[in-house]
This record gives sequence, C-alpha cells and structure tokens, in this order.
Amino acid sequence: MKTEHENRISKNYVSVKKMWADFIENQPQFQQKGIPESFYFCDNLKDANECADLVVEGTKRATAPSLKWFKSNNIEFSKPGDLFIVTNWDGVAKAVIQIEKIECTPYNKITPKFAQIEGEGDQSLTYWKKVHKAYYCREQNIPETEFDENMMIVCEYFICIYPKK
Repeated sequence: MKTEHENRISKNYVSVKKMWADFIENQPQFQQKGIPESFYFCDNLKDANECADLVVEGTKRATAPSLKWFKSNNIEFSKPGDLFIVTNWDGVAKAVIQIEKIECTPYNKITPKFAQIEGEGDQSLTYWKKVHKAYYCREQNIPETEFDENMMIVCEYFICIYPKK
C-alpha cells in the first residue's frame, strides 16, 4: 500500500512528463534517450524543496550520496552525460540536470570547494559536514557517535540544463 507521500509523487508525475516534453522540444538531440529517472534530494520536505530551488537558481551543482547508499539499494553509479529530472518533495518537476563527473572521496577528505559547489546552507565545509553527517546517520540508522569519518562519499557534479538561467 502506498503512503500519502508516494501517492502525491505518483499524482505529480505528469509534471515530470511535461517538463521532459518541454525540454526535448527545445533540445531535440536528447529525444532518443527517453524520459530520465526523476528524484528529489534529501529525506525531508524542507531540504528537498530547498535543494530543488538551489538547482534551478544554479547554486547547487553537486550532490553527495554515500557509497553505502548505492550498495544497499543496488544502484549503479551515474555516468557523465546521464540526465535526471529533479523534483520537489511532492514529485513536481523543477529541473533537468546532466552529470558532469563522479568522484569517490572519504567524508573526512571532502573539500571546502566541494561544499561550495554543492551549494547548501552557507556553502561552508563546516555546514556541509554538520548536515551531511546527520543525514548519513539517519540514512544508516546509526547514532552520530558511531559515524565513520572515513565513509566513502560519491561526489556527483552536475549542471542544470533546463530551465536555463
């Protein structure tokens, strides 16, 4: 049985299809790729909606899932050139992004430059570490005292290709 949140996402999938149709009308070279996967960032309404807005503004140009997340969900890494549709928490399409590069980096080796490119909060490394540590602990259902600072992070760099700023 679907949750209320899953029902809203399903209901709003029409916006994903519409955004894709509008995008390929302006970018017909992508038509043969078919509609890409859509997703929202984070694990809550406030952060997901804020991140979607930051992508559209051009501020957020990267994301940082954990390697454990990829493995536990049996998901392959994205590749440069892959397209995705970013939605808000309710599944309303906000942007088409294209992956530029992928790098695996330990949490404790994330740089201030990456934190700035990811574009969240005040864009500092201190902010990045605080909110991401809390997120990874929720994701793995562990207390912060058990967090492994050597945990591998998959740094995905992307560009927003629609709508254009």
